[in-house]
Amino acid sequence: MIGIITGFANGLFGSGGGTIVVPCMEKYLNINAHKSHATAIAIILPLSVLSAVIYVFRAQVPWAETIAVSIGGAVGGFVGAKLLNKISGRWLHIIFGAAMLAAAVRMLI
Repeated sequence: MIGIITGFANGLFGSGGGTIVVPCMEKYLNINAHKSHATAIAIILPLSVLSAVIYVFRAQVPWAETIAVSIGGAVGGFVGAKLLNKISGRWLHIIFGAAMLAAAVRMLI
C-alpha cells in the first residue's frame, strides 16, 4: 500500500519518494531513518523513469531544461548520499522536517 500511495503521489505531483515513503517506512515498517532515506533514494529512480515515460507521451516536456536539472540532481544526489551516513538520525529528522515545512510554506504562498 505504501508503494501504491508513493507511486500515485510521484505521478501526480512529481514527489513522493521522500515525502511519503520515508515517514511510512519508519512508522509502519520500523525501518530506521538512515535506511528509510537510502531506500527512498533507490525508489525514486524507477518511479521517476516511469512517470517521465508517461509524461513524454502525454505532454510536452522541455528537454533542455530537463537534462540540465537532471545533471544537477545527479550531482546533488551523489553528495547527499555520501553525507547521509555522516548525519545522526536525530539531525536527519530535523533537516527532513525543516525541508518539508519549507516546501509546505512555499506551496501555500
